[in-house]
Amino acid sequence: MSPRDQRQSTREGWLTSLQSMVVTVVIALFVVTFLAQAFQIPSESMENTLLIGDYLLVDKLRFSEPGAWGGALPYVEVRRGDIIVFRYPVNPEQHFVKRVVGLPGDRVRLINKRLRVNGVLLREKYALYNRRDYDTYRDEFPVRGLASASVESAWWSQMRNLVQGGELVVPPGQYFVLGDNRDRSLDSRYWGFVPRENIVGRPLFIYWSVATPAARPAPAPARDDGKLADLARSAARFFANIRWDRFLHLVS
Repeated sequence: MSPRDQRQSTREGWLTSLQSMVVTVVIALFVVTFLAQAFQIPSESMENTLLIGDYLLVDKLRFSEPGAWGGALPYVEVRRGDIIVFRYPVNPEQHFVKRVVGLPGDRVRLINKRLRVNGVLLREKYALYNRRDYDTYRDEFPVRGLASASVESAWWSQMRNLVQGGELVVPPGQYFVLGDNRDRSLDSRYWGFVPRENIVGRPLFIYWSVATPAARPAPAPARDDGKLADLARSAARFFANIRWDRFLHLVS
């Protein structure tokens, strides 16, 4: 092959690689924008369903409005019991993950921590309680005339007008959500409803999970045995914290 042909072949190779890269980026942007998105669990509010350090792939199509696509895609209505990712109503730049327990028109009430919807006690296998920890506002929600330091002031004013017969009535186009870890979740009890338009999607599965190591006392000084040994110890700690059993774990 002549030098000129070699240069031409090299140029074509670079163009092909560039085209492949552009196509990959476009597909990735399309997926993230319209189909799926990754989120990390930063708090204990959904334990034991979701743990701190779980990384989720979220289906953004499931609860989207059909729009121009009509019935071509599997859009469904939000149901009671669904776990959703949504834009936090108080600060829409933040995303929260909670479970829907109240649909528009539902009457919601907690008595001694247990959830009742439309007068029926729900059997919630996923709900986690700390029986030694009791808070009247949180566990007897909604309680008239009793506020909590964590309650948003705007929600406190709104909520008092929506309580009927000791039950909170969910308005049209709104959803009442709770964390599965009922005693450790700042949820609709504290800041209000999730508007339908704030719902981003539904978690599909956990694609990565790593435990946050508990704080430990600083170890005693050791002799310097080199950077390679430090790297090996760091790698060992990293792999020891990976939750292998949660890989590709479906979220429900």
